[in-house]
Amino acid sequence: MEQKVDKDPGSWDMVIKPKTGWFDIDLKELWRYRDLIGMFVKRDFVTFYKQTILGPLWYVIQPLMTTVVFTVIFGNFAKIPTDGLPPFLFYLAGNVVWGYFANTLKQTSDTFNVNASIFGKVYFPRLTVPAAVSLVNFAQFFIQLVLFLGFYFYFMAIGTPITPSLWILAVPLLLLQMAILTFGIGILLSSLTTKYKDLRFAMGFVIQLWMYATPIVYPLSQVPDKYRTLYVLNPMVSIVESFRYAFLGSGAIRMDYVLISWLVTIVCLTIGIILFSRVEKTFMDTV
Repeated sequence: MEQKVDKDPGSWDMVIKPKTGWFDIDLKELWRYRDLIGMFVKRDFVTFYKQTILGPLWYVIQPLMTTVVFTVIFGNFAKIPTDGLPPFLFYLAGNVVWGYFANTLKQTSDTFNVNASIFGKVYFPRLTVPAAVSLVNFAQFFIQLVLFLGFYFYFMAIGTPITPSLWILAVPLLLLQMAILTFGIGILLSSLTTKYKDLRFAMGFVIQLWMYATPIVYPLSQVPDKYRTLYVLNPMVSIVESFRYAFLGSGAIRMDYVLISWLVTIVCLTIGIILFSRVEKTFMDTV
């Protein structure tokens, strides 16, 4: 819906008009509704942990236990190389980044179905909901980042040969790209699930396959060169590998991989916003 503020003080403060075109998108609405986004962030965070005993400690337990399992299975039994890095730190770095992506993507992709009862009663920019999901999951990411840094400095203190690279200065850009990517793909999938319900049931399987198509349990250096150009079309490849290289100083990341990743990210965001804007006009007929 398009909102216009009338300059005549005796008229309505706001006029809501229907959007009809593919490109009737007003991203400035997100800023005008920033208070609503804040309310959604608070709602999602409080609701999720309201009836749990451990609360936010689950943010620490989940990646820690997953990392232990990966270290035992892939590091000790399968003997998968980790570019000379301590397996525990290698897998923990990947899990911290992947945890944000997977959780945000899963929640954002169900935007229309979960919030249909709200969307059908009152107007507000529908993009505020996936935006809030992206923000609230950053709380999880930063808690897990602190966990990673704790083990990181411990390994440095005991003399493990790990050295941060200059790429550590680009970590804020990595976080920005990660947020944009999950937001774009999430709203794209949420638009598709309004019509193709099977996608809701397939999301867990898709995310699991995507993880194995990303260097989480193995380094990028293990991917043969002849397949690497196609492989780096997965934008998470560059994000995960760059994060490891930034803190641990080892990896096979290159600038052209980063540029490809950003290009795919922007394309996903653009298509996602356009399709989301188109679907929100008629989604109540299909949800």
